Amino acid sequence: MTSPSRPSPAPAHFDTKQAARIVGLPAGRLRQCVRAGLIDAHRDARGRLRFDFVDLVLLRTTRGLLGQRVPLQRIGRVLASLRRQIGDRPLTRLSVYADGKRVVAWDGASRWQPDSGQFLLNFDAAGVLKRAASVAKLPRSKKGKLPPLTGDQWCDLAMEIEETSPLEARAAYHHAIDLEPSNVVARINLGRLLHAEANLVGAEAHFREAVRYEPGCALAWYNLGVVLEDLERAEDALPCYEHAIHADAQLADAHWNLSLLYERAGRHRDALRHLALYRKLTATRR
Repeated sequence: MTSPSRPSPAPAHFDTKQAARIVGLPAGRLRQCVRAGLIDAHRDARGRLRFDFVDLVLLRTTRGLLGQRVPLQRIGRVLASLRRQIGDRPLTRLSVYADGKRVVAWDGASRWQPDSGQFLLNFDAAGVLKRAASVAKLPRSKKGKLPPLTGDQWCDLAMEIEETSPLEARAAYHHAIDLEPSNVVARINLGRLLHAEANLVGAEAHFREAVRYEPGCALAWYNLGVVLEDLERAEDALPCYEHAIHADAQLADAHWNLSLLYERAGRHRDALRHLALYRKLTATRR
């Protein structure tokens, strides 16, 4: 026998003035958030805005990001991505903040970038250096402290410890990118590691940034094409391979992948041409 259930209380709603006071944003800014589509606030019979608890959570997140000078349009994209990514999990359990130029979500266990879906490691710079020091044999300062590193040095460290300390290597690549967002080598290597771990969204994001900073980088275009194929987006992968061989006509694997995609698309002559180029380039390897 079950006990009688109590009726669920009606959800609390707040008017614009109340919500503005609770969240700490001017009423005009709240209305701007609604117009921008950040908040799906309800209207009563008289057309006045009404906000519930979820709206207040989103507004507090918006206030925090605005305070860190994140543009309103980007905040809208972040919140839309978060809604897709967390599913039924309550937004109240998330912390969203700006970390340098990137927006980071934290649920108490994991950090990730809502924009790209890329997960971040919870290593601080000092921790990575201490764990990697014995492997990379870093020089120490006179006071016994590990020296501060440049973006290129973080990248070099990551490459040196990648096989023996893969988690620290990933964190080191992140630090390299934090210091130097245009570090194409770090982005390609980090994208490769994420791809190997089946984090295709994160890998794609780094490869796209790599080609944005260096449009003539054949390896970045090739890796982007491979990820897009794995995402079953062959029509987007094909021009990536074309960019790759335009930048480096000796990139045999790009010719091979192009031949397969052209054959699949019914472009048999192009497929045969790239297959012949692939065979010519790989003949010397045998």
